[in-house]
Amino acid sequence: MRRRILTLTVAAAAAGALAVPGADPAPAAVPVAAVSPARSTPATQITAHFDLAKGQLPENIALGPDGTAYLTFAAARQVAAVDPAGRTRVLATLAAPADGGVATPVLGFALTTGIVRTGDGTLYVLYASGDAASTGLYRMSPGRAPRRIAALPAAGLPNGLALDPTGRTFYVTDSVLGTISTIPLAGGPVRVWSSASALAPTGFLGVNGVKVRGGAVWATNLDQGTLLRIPLRQGRPGAVEVRATGLVGIDDFAFAPDGRIVATLNGPNTVVGIDRDGRARTLLTGADGLQNPTSVAVRGHIILVASAAYTTSTDPNLIVATLRHR
Repeated sequence: MRRRILTLTVAAAAAGALAVPGADPAPAAVPVAAVSPARSTPATQITAHFDLAKGQLPENIALGPDGTAYLTFAAARQVAAVDPAGRTRVLATLAAPADGGVATPVLGFALTTGIVRTGDGTLYVLYASGDAASTGLYRMSPGRAPRRIAALPAAGLPNGLALDPTGRTFYVTDSVLGTISTIPLAGGPVRVWSSASALAPTGFLGVNGVKVRGGAVWATNLDQGTLLRIPLRQGRPGAVEVRATGLVGIDDFAFAPDGRIVATLNGPNTVVGIDRDGRARTLLTGADGLQNPTSVAVRGHIILVASAAYTTSTDPNLIVATLRHR
């Protein structure tokens, strides 16, 4: 398993599950082709270190009301909780694929990806195993084992997960198939919502992180380096709007209270803030402890960044930093 992980060129992404109040970015953002090196975030703190050899590579993050960070450990097939003091507790381990030789396309191993936490403490987790009997969306009620509530294509890679609280609908990205699908909160039928070309991979992984905000579905495309907005037209997708370009290796993202989008760039090992005009500025780098950042959550002016160390192969971790006013 470790040898497989260290050969990856960049990480798979998953969308975090945090909805943060704040202004929606302006509808006519101008894409840009480069990230400014300007820094606006002070020194950070690594609040938790994880075990690379055990596959504890944090892929996606959701926050609880008490500040607990809920994480998926990709290669360990685990769901874990990290309390505000940095103590880590494994909550569940999903079963290995029925066929020991089965693996996900492109990546070559089974992994847990997107995660959402609802107000009653229930966790919803995506599992990509390459096995039709286990790939899908899982529900974890407090104190109970994970149970699959929707099957997803084994030939794909379900990755980002977001919940539209008004529609009681999940949006799921598939980075291999280049689609966004919907699943009812209660589970059940999976429907492809969009397969627009802007979601497609161009060599490795396509559509990645996903959020629902301001009457639209927002998503990233890792291969194309883009931030996308798709208006919701009575539940159906409108035309895809490209809000920013030149974001090499963009993975997950979250909205800050001031309207900025905070995004992780996995391969470049940076976290950026994207303004309403689509201009990106560097917030964090490897000098701050990043190790291939995969996902980010925002609460007020605090950001939490999960790093999986897919290619740095050094220190998968969870970082806390303060987001300064611009």
